[in-house]
Amino acid sequence: MSKIILITGATSGIGLSTSKLLYNQGHSLILCGRNKKKLSDLSKELNNKTHFLNFDVRNKKEVFQAISSIPKEFKKIDVLINNAGNAHGLDFAHESNISDWEEMIDGNVKGVFYVTKSILDGMVANKSGQIINVGSIAGKETYPKGNVYCASKAAVEKFTEGLRLDLNPFGIRVGAIHPGLVETNFSSVRFKGNKERAKKVYDGYKPLSPNDIAECISYMINAPKHVNIADLTVLPTDQAGAYVLNKSN
Repeated sequence: MSKIILITGATSGIGLSTSKLLYNQGHSLILCGRNKKKLSDLSKELNNKTHFLNFDVRNKKEVFQAISSIPKEFKKIDVLINNAGNAHGLDFAHESNISDWEEMIDGNVKGVFYVTKSILDGMVANKSGQIINVGSIAGKETYPKGNVYCASKAAVEKFTEGLRLDLNPFGIRVGAIHPGLVETNFSSVRFKGNKERAKKVYDGYKPLSPNDIAECISYMINAPKHVNIADLTVLPTDQAGAYVLNKSN
């Protein structure tokens, strides 16, 4: 059954793979991103039953304006996928840049809050819907130098739990997926474009691909209505925890 699905951070990594997979399954999509050129390029590829929104999840005003502008045929959002997020820096707390901390709190936490709040009234009124938040193994297990990134993803996990409790009377499914190491531009962003350092993160083992996570998200969406995948952690076989990794292969 075709659904209307809103995805943030849709132009790269997990968001892009998820967008393409769900598009090919015949769903109608609202694809959101802050990079106008990437959105434009994506619109040429996914141009059927798709609406595009250009905004930054960190900007509360932009979020609510963009969501309110959604045309009538896309208004009844069946699924929200809060995927947009970021990591900046990998430093001891006392050596960290506070602007990196602010970037992560604004994107990973406040951005999820803003987008979720902007669609909640519609789902509650319809007494149906699904919210999937993309968290991280870092939200479950803190690792050295992870400090604020781990804290931001832990906040996503607790927000997901709170939403599930509050929205239970309305038949709204709420869950989170917590990936381990996925090979995307994540590390490149974290290390300020240092490609050599980013590449080392994925050397010596087989990480997850964005499509692996997209497939899991698809399962969460396409599960029977009475089934809610509330909390899903997905790791590469070589990863046992947030910082336990077998690089002997």
